[in-house]
Amino acid sequence: MKILVTGTAGFIGSHLAKRLLERGDEVIGLDNINDYYDQRVKYGRLERAGIAQDVIEYNKIVPSSLHVNYRFIKLNLEDKASLETLFASEKFDAVCNLAAQAGVRYSLSNPQAYIDSNIIGFINILECCRHYGVKNLSYASSSSVYGLNETLPFSTDDNVDHPISLYAASKKSNELMAHTYSHLFGIATTGLRFFTVYGPWGRPDMALFLFTKAALEGKSIDVFNNGEMQRDFTYIDDIVEGVIRVIDNPAKSDALWNGKDGRASTSSAPYKVYNIGNNNPVKLMDFIEAIEKKLGKKIEKNFLPLQAGDVPATFADVSDLVEDLGYKPATPIQEGIDTFVDWYVEFYHLSLK
Repeated sequence: MKILVTGTAGFIGSHLAKRLLERGDEVIGLDNINDYYDQRVKYGRLERAGIAQDVIEYNKIVPSSLHVNYRFIKLNLEDKASLETLFASEKFDAVCNLAAQAGVRYSLSNPQAYIDSNIIGFINILECCRHYGVKNLSYASSSSVYGLNETLPFSTDDNVDHPISLYAASKKSNELMAHTYSHLFGIATTGLRFFTVYGPWGRPDMALFLFTKAALEGKSIDVFNNGEMQRDFTYIDDIVEGVIRVIDNPAKSDALWNGKDGRASTSSAPYKVYNIGNNNPVKLMDFIEAIEKKLGKKIEKNFLPLQAGDVPATFADVSDLVEDLGYKPATPIQEGIDTFVDWYVEFYHLSLK
């Protein structure tokens, strides 16, 4: 297939592009390479795919020096005219939209960034799919949509009408917008509610990166809710495998669905929402202990209250993913952390000794 993957300078997008290229798909990568976090990591992800920093220009497609079937364009999703030109010229078979303004806490202080990227950017993607014949769209949602829901594990059929951050609200909005376009225009849309993704080339604003960095610099870490947190940490390779299965199996209409008691995660339209999580929540203190084990040192901890916008626990019900796509994430937490730390010390030219 010829696939547009947005967010390919990002964590999940860079790994997804790599896997798609390895199996022979043609990939156009798109990213605006903003400065939300350390751009060295973003450019590093692109460089390992053969896209050198010095050849990147805004709205210019550049070829990879490593993959004949990979090209990249620096572009804002809010730039509708340029996005339309891209869709018109490239004629994609499928689109996977992973580009977004990420982060729960950042949304408290910079709400406009989430409206621009996650709402305006997403409607531009939907409109381009509509007008340029793309019937296969998958996109990143988030476990954050569960908000005040306290029923564990989180099910895709649970009510998600009580978000507690604008980031979560923007992701819930994406799901509603996608359903509308599935219903009106027959576009197969699948939303992917990711649960705390981690692994090599991970985001510098995420806990694993922050904790590892602080520990290697001999600094303390902030542990919120006094350590009484659980997260369904999901390793990046597991996430990518789930995304690829979704791309290969576009959403279908549910013939049994009705407007009285139909499931929230399906529809009479070609629409679907999946959780992609490990289905095995890990206590935050156990997560930190696994980092300490790999580093061979104790980390000093500052215990703090729960932050605004955060939830105490996440736990994914992935039964739909197993039933529909025959897949369940399963990488053990220690294995995933070990791999991340090995990458971290290599990328920053450090030593564990």
